[in-house]
Amino acid sequence: MDDISIIELLQKRNESAISEIRHKYERLCEYIAGNVLSQHEDIEECVNSACYEVWNNIPPAKPNDLKSYLCSIVRNIAINRLEYNTAAKRNNHYTVSLEEISDCVPADPDDNIELSDLADTISRFLRTQDEMQCRVFVRRYTYGDSVADIARRFSLNEKTVATYLFRTRKKLKVFLKKEGYDYE
Repeated sequence: MDDISIIELLQKRNESAISEIRHKYERLCEYIAGNVLSQHEDIEECVNSACYEVWNNIPPAKPNDLKSYLCSIVRNIAINRLEYNTAAKRNNHYTVSLEEISDCVPADPDDNIELSDLADTISRFLRTQDEMQCRVFVRRYTYGDSVADIARRFSLNEKTVATYLFRTRKKLKVFLKKEGYDYE
């Protein structure tokens, strides 16, 4: 089933939409949560919470890209769970990627920002970028892959990956400012 049909089921409050989301995206959600969390139970709970949140948010939210919307929710829930689990101690692997992007996008946007609008804006930006830079950016900041993993995946040098990420973050920051998102 395609995403538009799933969103329509959610809009109609048809519970089969959750089954369709799980069928289509559960492995991806587990992968994203697994890059942040280490306990299987936490990962499973994170995916369940994300499905629940999607159910509660649609409607009124109307995401243009269900996959990005769901990934964003899973990532945020996983980060919150990590903070809860570790309190002062943090998972350095994922914390580093959050710190990298914090100049462009806040980890905890204020209440005036609709997350689906921000996600749509970032998706629009990424569609304007070189395909490889876009793929590297998504692997790092959506899926939480390490620079080394990304380099291996795309047969690139780690310094090249780091450069792609740095340049894309700079361009994203400029783009978001033009769109009215300014976090400084």
